[in-house]
Amino acid sequence: MSTPLLSDFPELADLSREDLEDLLSDPVYFQAIFHSLDRVKAMYQSQAELGMANESIASAFRSRYTDYAPRRRRRLTMRRTWRQGGGTWRESSGRCISPQFLLMRLKHSKTAQDDASEALASAFVSSSSTDAGSGTGTPNGAGAGKEIDDFIREFKDLRKTYHKRVMWEDRWSSGRVNWRDD
Repeated sequence: MSTPLLSDFPELADLSREDLEDLLSDPVYFQAIFHSLDRVKAMYQSQAELGMANESIASAFRSRYTDYAPRRRRRLTMRRTWRQGGGTWRESSGRCISPQFLLMRLKHSKTAQDDASEALASAFVSSSSTDAGSGTGTPNGAGAGKEIDDFIREFKDLRKTYHKRVMWEDRWSSGRVNWRDD
């Protein structure tokens, strides 16, 4: 008599009916017979080989990851910084070093420098006229000389930087600026 169990598991064909009944009623006996089957042994062997292959792959990944992890963290930090600044990583990657971007920065900084020097001059003139009008200070007073010297030094530095930027912009406009690709 051939049953589906015996056709699927020919290793059990040698067992008697009593052994088969014991197999179903005794979990320890079932486990012993089950783990002695050739199919089960082959399955456990292939499972162990796959596990070792996974361990090998994971080990290789971990060693590579430790090499790349600091660079990846730096790149992610830079991306986060650019996104918080309103731009995207792709937009900003070439923009900050292009000649057009640098010219725009030069023009903006030149204008900002001019505004700063004019604000300093306006503040000095308004403070001098307020002091003179209120009678609290005179241009010939003891502190006035130091105040004027400080103003002149600071104003001169601001204007010198402004005129350097104007000269650089003029050179750029006349084509006397050469950009290297290195």
